[in-house]
Amino acid sequence: MKKNRLFAVLVIALATIALSAPAPLLAQTPAPAPAPAQAPSPAVPATPASQDKRINGKWHFVFDTQGGDREFNAEFSVDADGNVTGTWEKEPATGTYKDGHLLMTFDTHSEEANETAPLHLDGKLDDSNTITGTWQFSSYDGTFKATHPKP
Repeated sequence: MKKNRLFAVLVIALATIALSAPAPLLAQTPAPAPAPAQAPSPAVPATPASQDKRINGKWHFVFDTQGGDREFNAEFSVDADGNVTGTWEKEPATGTYKDGHLLMTFDTHSEEANETAPLHLDGKLDDSNTITGTWQFSSYDGTFKATHPKP
């Protein structure tokens, strides 16, 4: 019985001390830590539209010239930035291809004209995978049509 009475006195004493403590001491009781804020998910960078790869591969060009049709073979490859590399009748060829527009300028040699000069090609690739446009070499120019050769 004495233990119960002693316990009751201690509980009352502790409650009295706690309740009579100044408010600043009560305020110092650490508050529960807030849940960590979720970091915003990083923005996903916009993926550029993938490059149109239809320009890749072998091509057969037919130039309309004053002396009649002239035929040439080429092979192109386009990278993700639209840079075209390849060959024109086994010589290096470079240019750009963006939004269906092929624009190339590179040096080539014409046996017929016995001249080396820049060849300029400016064409559009249509839905039937045909490139049509204009060409210019030295003092010559005209139109062209190019298609993928049949296997």
